Amino acid sequence: MRETTAAALKTILFTVLVPGTVTIYAPFSLLWLAGAEAAPAAGSGRIAGIAVIAAGIAGYLWCAYDFTQRGRGTPAPIDPPKELVATGLYRFTRNPMYVSVLAVLAGEALLLRSPWLALYGTVVAAAFQSFIVLYEEPALRKSFGPAYERYCQRVPRWLL
Repeated sequence: MRETTAAALKTILFTVLVPGTVTIYAPFSLLWLAGAEAAPAAGSGRIAGIAVIAAGIAGYLWCAYDFTQRGRGTPAPIDPPKELVATGLYRFTRNPMYVSVLAVLAGEALLLRSPWLALYGTVVAAAFQSFIVLYEEPALRKSFGPAYERYCQRVPRWLL
């Protein structure tokens, strides 16, 4: 119980600091620096943006829960799960947290009709891809060995 509570608190802190910065602080700072208007879309654009943001938040929270409960760790690279998490959204993509964060960014770009946020989301996606390939996958192969290799054969890195 104590281990799970500590992992949950660390996950909350990580979420505020990292995904919170990537999805809230940085995009709105970018808009401010660019002098861009942040006028929300109307009608179906607004609904689509909100729906994509909500799906991204729900996906991230589901994965964070799975990391603390099933994996006995956190999303933070300095305190990763001790068990390989291959359930929940991890059955469809090896990187559902990243997909979820990118969904939030796409939803913000839709909601605010911002090409700046769409460009920012593309840069973030490229950074995620580099981090995954250069650091995360080698670290997971080292930690989980053949179990991770089998998982990689079954589940795509992204959704396709």
